[in-house]
Amino acid sequence: MGLVCGRVEGMKDDAKLEKIWDVVVIGGGPAGMMAAIQAAIKGASVILLEKNSGLGKKLLITGGGRCNVTNAEPELRKLVGRYKGSDQFLFSAFSQYDNQGALAWFHSQGMPTKVENEGRVFPASNTARSVWEVLVREMEKSGVAVRLNSAVQELVSDQRGLITSARLVDGSEVAGRSFIVAAGGSARPETGSTGDAWAWLKQLGHTIIPVSRALVPIAIKDKWVKKLAGLTLPDIKLTIVLDGKREGSRKGKLLFTHVGVTGPTVLNMSRSIGEMLPYGDVTLLLDLLPASDHGGVKEKLYEILNKESNKKLKNSLAMLVPVALVQVLLEIAGIDGEQFSHSVKREERVALVALLKAVPLRVQGLLGEDKAVVSSGGVALGEVDFKTMRSRLVPNLYIVGDVLNVDRPSGGYSLQLCWTTGFVAGASSWSEK
Repeated sequence: MGLVCGRVEGMKDDAKLEKIWDVVVIGGGPAGMMAAIQAAIKGASVILLEKNSGLGKKLLITGGGRCNVTNAEPELRKLVGRYKGSDQFLFSAFSQYDNQGALAWFHSQGMPTKVENEGRVFPASNTARSVWEVLVREMEKSGVAVRLNSAVQELVSDQRGLITSARLVDGSEVAGRSFIVAAGGSARPETGSTGDAWAWLKQLGHTIIPVSRALVPIAIKDKWVKKLAGLTLPDIKLTIVLDGKREGSRKGKLLFTHVGVTGPTVLNMSRSIGEMLPYGDVTLLLDLLPASDHGGVKEKLYEILNKESNKKLKNSLAMLVPVALVQVLLEIAGIDGEQFSHSVKREERVALVALLKAVPLRVQGLLGEDKAVVSSGGVALGEVDFKTMRSRLVPNLYIVGDVLNVDRPSGGYSLQLCWTTGFVAGASSWSEK
């Protein structure tokens, strides 16, 4: 499906500026596309304005290009509870359209899904393109007009406080009766998410909570980390230590990069780590065998060393942890891996057990906002009616997705926020008229 002349090929090309649209959607990401579809289904004339040359730029790279569509958590209260601090606001919106609703919709569009670890749901095709194609196809079918390369500069309002048009950076205006802002936050600015909407909304009187990075990889001081770049550990435990005091832990998956660590476990701890950095030295303790306590790991190691007594130590250790990790562990412990297992001294065995349960990773800092999966901060939630996603300050304005000040963990929760708020806003923006 191609993009031609500032519209999605095959869509109605009646996006003349003198036309007054029923609904103007600003932002062609997942929340904006869902909102546009739902408004059009209700019978509204809809135009979607996108600053990029194509729709869903961030959507196509989410989840490493696989697209973590949602989370399969079956209980609504538990699902909403994962949005800590925002759940009391989000419950009314999620009661109207939750993860089950989103999955049913995608399935009805011929896009099968699969569930992986921690309830993460992905398209069966393993490509975000499948999700993108469903959204674009449904916008085409419902008659949504799309203007690409159309960056909004400000929202124009009248003396009554109603928005009358969106003024673009080229000076032109798009007039409408209702406006849905789905322009995203400030994470991954290379995709067009640069926080533009917050300036327009602040001018209209909305409170903007200061933005901080959320769900970002962690840079590590230890140079040996670079040797493990690309290595994934599917089942580890990570504990945050601030100036020698343990401050919390989480189990899950971890991925080494050229500069540090990432993966679901790291991303979900990143905000806490960032908050601790100004107050002292932060270290992450990596437990490579979280299913066993210290005594259990000691027993496993000693059993292997005794059983494989005539093998070199480095080969025996490879029976406990990935080969790529073995040499690094030996270097950290200062132990000769070329010696035979039967020659390993008692103090060396003790050191290895301790290391297997707590590999120290000295935190250098959070990686930049350009690496963030999402950004926290945005429009204060108390200024939005979550039954409709309508602004409590501007009667014909609706605010959705990453523009809102909602923290969420990785695991499909960010996109579900988009599906839910986009659906509710789209359905409400015209049915109320």
